[in-house]
Order: sequence, then C-alpha cells, then structure tokens
Amino acid sequence: MTLQDRLAQELKSAMLAREKERLGTLRLLKSALDYAQIDKKVENLPDADVIAIVHKEVKKRRDSAHQFRAGNRPELAEKEEQEIKVLATFLPHPLSTSELEEIVRNTIKELAATSRKEMGAVMKAVQGKVAGRADGKTVSDMISRALS
Repeated sequence: MTLQDRLAQELKSAMLAREKERLGTLRLLKSALDYAQIDKKVENLPDADVIAIVHKEVKKRRDSAHQFRAGNRPELAEKEEQEIKVLATFLPHPLSTSELEEIVRNTIKELAATSRKEMGAVMKAVQGKVAGRADGKTVSDMISRALS
C-alpha cells in the first residue's frame, strides 16, 4: 500500500470518527500532495516524494509553533504541535544517533574521504542511505565532525 493510499484510508476513518482536527490536518496534507502531483504531472507520487512533502509540512508547523510560542500564543502553538503528531505517522521511524553515526563512519570509509573538501560527496551518499530518516542538518554536523 502506498502512502497516498494510506492517506485516503486515514481521511475516511477520520471522517467516520468525526475527528475534526485530525481530518483538517490530513486534508491539508492531501492538498499539498495534489499540488505536487499537478506540478510533476504524474498520476501518483512515489513514496519518497510523499515523505519529502510530509517533512516539508512538519517543518512549516515547527516553525509556526516556534513563532507562536515567541509571540505568547501557546494555544496556537499547541494546535501546530498536534498537527505535527498527525503528520509524523506518515514518516518512517527516524534513525538513532548511534545508527546515524555508524552510517556516516562507514560511508566515509567507503569513499576514502579524509578532508572537509569531500564533505559534499559524503553528504550525498549518506542522504541516499538515510532516505528521509534523519534531518539534513544533523547529518551535515556529524559528517563535519567526523572529517575534522
């Protein structure tokens, strides 16, 4: 079952259960996916693209929650955080720090990288291996420390 099929099922179950907040979040995600389909001119998006869009939506909500907290609006920040929880169900389980460190070390050995000049090649290889299961900034920081 693709992630888009799963989203359709989740939408249906949220409607039947009358879960207003969850339904709203799922509809926003479906809308973002529909826009991406139109933009790419495809019938169905591959799961990797769906995951990338979900990550983008989660990032938007984290930024909004941070802004709401800074603006002394905790009730709106809480709403954004609830939406993050709904969206997170469509993301693969993130890698632990130790798993990510191991992937970084092995990739550096595979590419025989020795300096920070080779960071781009290592970053590209690691991103291919972690496939949305780790934050790009975290990966970059680990690679930078490992190559220093």
